[in-house]
Amino acid sequence: MSAVGPVQQTSPTFVGMPKFPYAARSALENTQQRRNLAHATGVIRAKRAKVVAEVPRWEELRQAGADAKDEVLGHLADYLVQAEEALTRGGAVVHWARDAAEANRIVVDLVKAVGTGEVVKVKSMATQEIELNEALEAEGIHAWETDLAELIVQLGHDRPSHILVPAIHRNRSEIREIFRREMGLVGRPAPDDLTDEPRRLAEAARLHLREKFLRAKVAISGANFLVAETGTLVVVESEGNGRMCLTLPETLISVVGIEKVLPTWQDLGTFLQLLPRSSTGERMNPYTSMWSGVHEGDGPQNVHVVLIDNGRTHVLADPVGREALRCIRCSACLNTCPVYERAGGHAYGSVYPGPIGSILNPQLRGTASDVDRSLPFASTLCGACFEACPMRIDIPKLLVHLRAKVVDAKGRNTAEARAMAAGAWLFADARRLEKAQKGSVLAGKVLGNRQPPPLPGAMGMWLGARDIPDLPAQTFRQWWNARGSDSSGGQS
Repeated sequence: MSAVGPVQQTSPTFVGMPKFPYAARSALENTQQRRNLAHATGVIRAKRAKVVAEVPRWEELRQAGADAKDEVLGHLADYLVQAEEALTRGGAVVHWARDAAEANRIVVDLVKAVGTGEVVKVKSMATQEIELNEALEAEGIHAWETDLAELIVQLGHDRPSHILVPAIHRNRSEIREIFRREMGLVGRPAPDDLTDEPRRLAEAARLHLREKFLRAKVAISGANFLVAETGTLVVVESEGNGRMCLTLPETLISVVGIEKVLPTWQDLGTFLQLLPRSSTGERMNPYTSMWSGVHEGDGPQNVHVVLIDNGRTHVLADPVGREALRCIRCSACLNTCPVYERAGGHAYGSVYPGPIGSILNPQLRGTASDVDRSLPFASTLCGACFEACPMRIDIPKLLVHLRAKVVDAKGRNTAEARAMAAGAWLFADARRLEKAQKGSVLAGKVLGNRQPPPLPGAMGMWLGARDIPDLPAQTFRQWWNARGSDSSGGQS
């Protein structure tokens, strides 16, 4: 086998996904996935609740984080320039990308300039968002995921279904079979006696990845935070794979969303308390790596930072919707959402699933597709996501805001709009309303309050899940008039 191995099969993307109700209905039929999700999210919720309860002024900490993010979003251009200047002073090269295509082109060109056919990757939502792996594969460059959960997804030719734990929909037995079937095709094979014990699975992944770490010339990362004051990039992780990627290769390329900026080093302290407690249910992450350019004899000697927009300035332009850009990708909203727990992440048609995906995807991508138009409605508006969010993003408020936008975009020539217009016309005149009420009483007498027969289409589906209340024997007006003429009581 060559040093790189055979061409890796590209994992499927979310392109062409059906709208949420149809994708969710299919996911609900997967009972194994539902059990996996219920168990995993329950464990994470319990851990989070325990460590959050230890912080006596947690709500004040949440507010401090939200205020810092709002400060950035209110002066984003200034902080980005400050961050670029600080990074450049440190020896990094800063690139600006307006969209996914431009960001991918920049990264591909940088990798080709090194002359290597493979890269190792730190877990990164930004690179998944722009589908960087697929862009690299199209140019013959193998992108090896080194996060355990991302490795499982990649080897399984699967899609991520959770922000923090992308393979949350897989159980240990499924992971064992993926490792035994796929590892040998792209590198060191899994041991013949591999079991589904977590320690053995982690060991198999570590041995498989070690050879890739040791020979890699280029690493690609994202960043949890970018401190404008010092030009410091920060990655927090739990396995040490990120530390390997950020120290061994000669070239490091970091792909960072422009909203990841923090104003000062002091602000970072707030977020390093909020993020681990909200994501993994830990007081701090086992590995927190920081770098601010090139340091001779220590780590990568060629550092590139690609700052991407990819729809973020469009979100920023909405005074209400911009609140979504506070998100620090902790996944607390997913772990507490009853809809996500049952439908899973794939139903959202994006690398950003759950409540945050329902407000972020339609703003980043627009509402041209069926799936993005449906996402603001993928919620019960129970409010659990807001209570869990460390950034105090009022997700229910934003869902209602986006629902209104979707409805307004449809215009007035829809069945729903015509029905609402008819209702408005009816209720606008007391005489019309009185006649309609008398008509409903007469209909009740004629039909005997029988349930209506099955109807075709959407109305039939709606009625099929509901019991229609009995029509009243008299209207309120009739009742009131009869009460007024009652000699025993009279009118008050």
